[in-house]
Amino acid sequence: MKELTVDAVLENMPRVTAFVDEQLEAFGCPPRVQAQIDVAVDELFGNIVRYAYKPGVGLATVRAEVTEEPAVILTFIDNGVPYDPLKKEDPDITLSAEERQEGGLGIFMVKKSMDEIAYEYKDGQNILQIKKKI
Repeated sequence: MKELTVDAVLENMPRVTAFVDEQLEAFGCPPRVQAQIDVAVDELFGNIVRYAYKPGVGLATVRAEVTEEPAVILTFIDNGVPYDPLKKEDPDITLSAEERQEGGLGIFMVKKSMDEIAYEYKDGQNILQIKKKI
């Protein structure tokens, strides 16, 4: 398992994505799967940046591991405001963008593109884990 801890600021998005991509490329992850994972990383790290510590800044940790399946498991950890994004109702994608309630589309995309997603709040930490079979 590899781990990266950075300030939860938008400027660190390229660093987080590069860290994840490095792990995926070392394992020979197919480009299509890597692209799906990159979208999820962008959404999940972006949510930590935008919501976890406002108005301040805190740390975010990303853990990456590859299982024997093979699959990649990414874990996003922050000490921000407790929030379970999986409890948010999925947006009604049959509605137009103007009619649809704001928010929730990004996590909806993550739920649809990953094989598993789980959240827990433990020891003062938000812990969100995604799994994608390779």
